[in-house]
Amino acid sequence: MQKIINALASGFYISYLPALVIPFKKNTGAGFLGTLLAVPFVFILPTDFILYLVFLLAFWVLSVWVCKRAKLGGNFHGHDNPRIVIDEMAGYFTAVMFLPRTWPYLLAAFVLFRTVDTLKPWPVKNFDKMENPFGVVFDDVAGGLLVNIVLQLSVICANAMR
Repeated sequence: MQKIINALASGFYISYLPALVIPFKKNTGAGFLGTLLAVPFVFILPTDFILYLVFLLAFWVLSVWVCKRAKLGGNFHGHDNPRIVIDEMAGYFTAVMFLPRTWPYLLAAFVLFRTVDTLKPWPVKNFDKMENPFGVVFDDVAGGLLVNIVLQLSVICANAMR
């Protein structure tokens, strides 16, 4: 069971790749790859409003549980271990909720989410300070929510200009 948890936490071990490519700079790029891993999954996620909300809530709960189990039984020690990338996936799925599933929006969500995840503005920073699995996941969820609000406003503005 622990191997399955470790695989889920690390995005099926994708977060180990940067250390193999850049061995002198540990864990650089793992969050980028974790977010990138989430992109193709967007196309198979539910499009129905309620079903997407149910999926998202379930994925958030799964992510917190996986983070907790990975820290307890795996080699993912320390607060917000960079090899745990399921939280980036949860954040990206939040960033794209209810948006048109077109490449411009998916790319904009990707770039904005990576920016917010790196800069950690308020309230993201508040969650990041929580040294528990909830904080590990919800700093990314909060970042995804900020990105989603910005992109939803851009959709409204684009539709109003038509």
